[in-house]
Amino acid sequence: MTLLSRLFGVRPAIRHPVRVQRDIVIPAADGAPLLAIRHYPADVDRPPLVLLRSPYGRGNALDQLPRLLAERGYQVLYQSLRGTAGSGGRFDGFTIDPADADGTLTWLRAQPWFGGVLATWGASYLGLVQWELAARHVPEWKIALIQDAPSAFAEHFMYPGGAFALGNALGWVQLVDTMFSGNFSVPRQLLATFTAGRRLRRATLTLPLEQADRALTGHRVSWFQEWISNGRGQAYWARMDHRANTERMPPRVHLQGGWYDFFLPGMLADHARLLAAGREVRLLVGPWGHGRGLYTREGLQDALAALDAAMNGHAAPTGVRVYVTGANRWRDLPGWPPAHQPTSWYLHPGGRLSRDDPAPGASPSRYRYDPGDPTPTVGGTAVSRSAGPKDNRAIEARADVLTFTTAPLAEDVEVIGPVRVRLHARSSLPDVDYFARLCEVSPRGRSLNVCDGIVRLNGPGGIRAVDIELWPLAHRFVRGHRLRLQISSGAHPRYGRNPGTGQPSATGRELRASEHEIFHDLSHPSALWLPLTPGAS
Repeated sequence: MTLLSRLFGVRPAIRHPVRVQRDIVIPAADGAPLLAIRHYPADVDRPPLVLLRSPYGRGNALDQLPRLLAERGYQVLYQSLRGTAGSGGRFDGFTIDPADADGTLTWLRAQPWFGGVLATWGASYLGLVQWELAARHVPEWKIALIQDAPSAFAEHFMYPGGAFALGNALGWVQLVDTMFSGNFSVPRQLLATFTAGRRLRRATLTLPLEQADRALTGHRVSWFQEWISNGRGQAYWARMDHRANTERMPPRVHLQGGWYDFFLPGMLADHARLLAAGREVRLLVGPWGHGRGLYTREGLQDALAALDAAMNGHAAPTGVRVYVTGANRWRDLPGWPPAHQPTSWYLHPGGRLSRDDPAPGASPSRYRYDPGDPTPTVGGTAVSRSAGPKDNRAIEARADVLTFTTAPLAEDVEVIGPVRVRLHARSSLPDVDYFARLCEVSPRGRSLNVCDGIVRLNGPGGIRAVDIELWPLAHRFVRGHRLRLQISSGAHPRYGRNPGTGQPSATGRELRASEHEIFHDLSHPSALWLPLTPGAS
């Protein structure tokens, strides 16, 4: 019996004996050989099939899932994408070659053990390939189980708010380079783990940025070079945008995300698109970072229930289920976002945040941002295990970070839905970033991040209205605690520092400091808007 079955209480009523067929060769449509492994129940004839397609190799932690599913009566085909783990062809970052899916479907339909019923499952890249699979009509496809993977890759991973997500991009480069190194010995893996953080930090400070991949891995990475040379909205990213495939997704889709996952906003947008396309959709959002929900009791049990129902033609839970952080409990919602009242919390001089209207003639708050000493960030939506809520007090003590804090709350305040900030700001340079982070401060002063967002501006100066979309949330701020809003012009290394010069990110070498004023008077009411839920204060 698998470790997952024991840990998460998902033991099948009937446990089937499992057989494994290794080193299966599947020809892609262009002839590239794709390697796969099949787990199947030995006592079931042509059982339903679950397809997993991955760039991350075989013989790793994901092998627990195929065995668990085979014990439950499913067969699982776990395939390595082109250019990975022995499969032929060239790996091209997040650009998925359609020949892989075309050849796999043709081959699969010819197998005597395929019963004509198909499900797909997977997190992150394993979810992205499911969106690409829908580029063609697949009548056998009954359900897609997608974790932490939106249909449009670039929108929130690569250039959220227009700022390049440097830390996450290089973190993934480092992960893939280690896996593709060809040496998986235990000593090498341990050494890579101990030195990874230091090497990544050094690479994020490299100038020009086009040298960062070499500083990290010792060689050029072609798809990283393409990432940094193609800004937000450029035609290059269309090859990773699968939103147009929504109409060909299977009848049922199970979406799972995390409050600290950088892909969450895109998945919530996909949820709305799938509903509009007439699909039955289940949305589960938990208190975790990228890729962590798959191996949790709630995440695994919910996904298995959806799979079992779809493959057996039974009804399964739909709707939305979210974990309310702060309250530390799950809540079922009729939809996303639920009914809410956007409420304004205004910035005031002296670092005060309150529901009171701003006063006329109030002086602005000021700070200086120096990209040579970039404002750091901790926690939040990072690729690494550092994601999630972290103590922000050391960052808030910096001179380049403004904080605006409420009085202790007289009662609980529960907010579920979208979050935004509008600043009235003036900078000494036209090319600047503004980063906003919402925190909860305990009576002892510990400041834990809840959600955040960034925007990059390029253009004329003067006092500008700056709108920042923060990550959505479901959170209860506890009575006696305080709300705190951070304002700064950087969050390094999560986002690449803005050099202040307007030069291209890839080739710029110069760094220029900037002065900033945040206005919060009656004529310039800078504010945080929170989605107050009915019955909350």
